[in-house]
Amino acid sequence: MRTNPALVQSVLFPELAKGNGRMLPVIGEQKDIRYHSAPAKSVLNGPEVTGMGYWSVNPYVGCAFGCSYCYARYAHRYAMERAAANEHMDVELARDFAEMPPWLAFERHIFVKENAPQVLRKTLRHGSEKHRALIEGDSIVIGTATDPYQPAERKFRVTRGILEALAEHPDLSVAIITKSPLITRDIDVLSRINRHSRLSIHLTITTIDRELARRVEPRAPTPESRIRALARVREAGIDIGVNCMPVLPGITDNPSQLEELVKRVAAAGATHVYSCALRLQSTARKRYLPWIEQEFPHLAERYRNTYARDHNAGEKYREGLRKFFDRLCRKYGVRGWSYDPTADEDAESDASDMLAQPVQPARFDEQLLLPL
Repeated sequence: MRTNPALVQSVLFPELAKGNGRMLPVIGEQKDIRYHSAPAKSVLNGPEVTGMGYWSVNPYVGCAFGCSYCYARYAHRYAMERAAANEHMDVELARDFAEMPPWLAFERHIFVKENAPQVLRKTLRHGSEKHRALIEGDSIVIGTATDPYQPAERKFRVTRGILEALAEHPDLSVAIITKSPLITRDIDVLSRINRHSRLSIHLTITTIDRELARRVEPRAPTPESRIRALARVREAGIDIGVNCMPVLPGITDNPSQLEELVKRVAAAGATHVYSCALRLQSTARKRYLPWIEQEFPHLAERYRNTYARDHNAGEKYREGLRKFFDRLCRKYGVRGWSYDPTADEDAESDASDMLAQPVQPARFDEQLLLPL
């Protein structure tokens, strides 16, 4: 099974290993973030688990970048629930499990799969069923739910260990999704993979406005640092492009800024630019809509109405965005692609959590691209 060339982030984490009641040790702290060792019994999720046409690997559960729009927050509760059910929680983790909303726990309690490289090596032993599927054309995507190069990676180096394991196997198809320039640290092992496998990097850049990026992605690296990283990776002969995902209606969809983004990343060597309008599942909505009320109150009504009965932006808005990016990518000579959210359904259902207010005329699909 070959993956769609457009790598859209999946929503499931591998199951953490069941233990004998031992606590998950705290192995690091960073201001208000705690890192927990969480041995995994499996790290490679197949298409039957992801619901997508590829295999996924996530070295961490939870993400310290704390991006306001992150769709994967809801899945963190499953890891917390498993830890509680298996009596792995210490007093502080158990307290936060009881009192902290899942969307906040996602960025405050990070589970580190320290044994992931060893587990992956066993999974990919030559002749195994999974190994055969991968060399026959299936793809591996690293970072489908949390960033594999978030701050924890500087210390724990789990992602690098995973890449070193993959470098031992030729004829693979590997993709990485990240928004961190830390990926340049691993150019050596990425180059080894690139020599005998298909490798593609997808660097997320939602805006080139540094101050706006700081409001939207408070702990993520600056846009400038990501563009510099893109150039370094491309200089090494590795395929790398940009995920302009998600485009936030009324916030990061200024036409002139989007054009400048595509122009700059194309000049830095980007091979592709993928785009997608914001999607709001229920847990992400609980984080994002209050954030809009605080940071962009003039947009609050439009967001409530646009996402009242669907986690997608309006059809007219999505179609306008697709056509706009198509024109930009042709103009600057990069491959372009826009995600169609109606092509598949995420694992989380919004049926029980839709907002009750009636839809009013002030919606984002009334205007395709809004000025800031």
